[in-house]
Amino acid sequence: MSEGDPMRLMLFGAPACPAWRAAIRGAGFALREAPDLPALRQALREHPQRVCGVLLDLREVDDPAVLRALGAELAQPRIRGLCVQGGAAGQLDELAELSLRYCIDTLRDPVCEDVLKLSLDSLQRRLRLLEQVGGEPAAPRAGAAGELVGASAVMQRLGAQLERVAATDAAVLITGETGVGKEMVARAIHRLSARRDKPFVAINCGAVPPHLLQSELFGHEKGAFTGAGQRRIGRIEAADGGTLLLDEIGDLPLDAQVGLLRFLQEGQIERLGGHSPIAVDLRILSATHVDLLQAQRAARFRTDLYHRLCVIELQVPALRERGDDVLLLAQYALQRYRGEARHPIGGFDEGARNALLAHEWPGNIRELINRVRRAIVLCESGRIGVADLGLEGVEGRAAPARGGLDAALGRATSDAIHAALERNGHVVARAARDLGVSRATLYRMMERHGMAGAQPRHDAGDEAPR
Repeated sequence: MSEGDPMRLMLFGAPACPAWRAAIRGAGFALREAPDLPALRQALREHPQRVCGVLLDLREVDDPAVLRALGAELAQPRIRGLCVQGGAAGQLDELAELSLRYCIDTLRDPVCEDVLKLSLDSLQRRLRLLEQVGGEPAAPRAGAAGELVGASAVMQRLGAQLERVAATDAAVLITGETGVGKEMVARAIHRLSARRDKPFVAINCGAVPPHLLQSELFGHEKGAFTGAGQRRIGRIEAADGGTLLLDEIGDLPLDAQVGLLRFLQEGQIERLGGHSPIAVDLRILSATHVDLLQAQRAARFRTDLYHRLCVIELQVPALRERGDDVLLLAQYALQRYRGEARHPIGGFDEGARNALLAHEWPGNIRELINRVRRAIVLCESGRIGVADLGLEGVEGRAAPARGGLDAALGRATSDAIHAALERNGHVVARAARDLGVSRATLYRMMERHGMAGAQPRHDAGDEAPR
């Protein structure tokens, strides 16, 4: 497919309204409408080698068999989906499975046009990336090992950042609370990068005893120290050509920081007890829940090493900041560990879903997975309840910072605009290109969301708002 050849977008469901057609054309898609399953199957089989997207309008779909059949169609590695759901469309479990595994985003009816444009733009970028890697699964969405799960605005923004970061070899510092999935982010960066066919090696800098850390990182020669009965390759050398994740880098002792800094400056290591430098080519990712700026002030972390490791910083949001993603993640955990159940479990009852949304999740995704696994074992009925999750009394609390659908869509749009302005130095023309809208449209969106005081800048080609 040539660079100018538009990506195909299949629309499943009701005919597109004029606003949807305009958004689809504006995102650079060639639209093909498929009102039912046979038409969708026919359209997908006409060009079996081409990458394409599918916009699923599920507002009128309430047949779980149809949802399962759609999942089977979208399971092809060259296809990515975007899902629009009504308030009570379909069956909860089938919908969760479909959106979790095969769609990069899920929009709620009524669909905000600005959010639809942003989602279509994200779908276009991911399809282009998929095309570049030959149809291999690339989007950090479906929930397989090493993939991210989430449809919230913050996770969609993180996904877009991953795509940009993966295209470079710059060092990335991944920050976030314990249990948010920092290693999953690192694996997604590796999987999306040009080094994806080479090793991904991780070392937890806080879990290795300090006296063994140098050997773990750099390796050693036979006889280098008592107990070194044979040569051993270190983690850095094992990652040659690929990606090295330095997890919990904030716990790295100062003497090991010196050796790591020397490697980052020279691109060479020496095994303990060795005398010949060994050139190593790899990408460095690091992760920490520690505030490294504070650690520098306390003389626990070297400033020069920090600047080597933090060319780009990615912050992984806490689970409590991800809204309804908790339901997607709970469903994913149920699917993954369903085999541990004593009898079939159909899903979560209403009380359990309310409790999942209301809980603060201090342990983040790690806590969520543990609670779901506990519930799978303890559940005595066909659906998981509040008591199975150990969240009694939580379901009555108000879910934090929800504010209804309109408020959630408004926050998502506002967050996307803020992020685009920050990425582009608050130059409106560049931010508008980044978002895939005109400058006039971006100004109107900023006015609508009360951002007139954001002090945008104008570059030479930036017109005044019309």
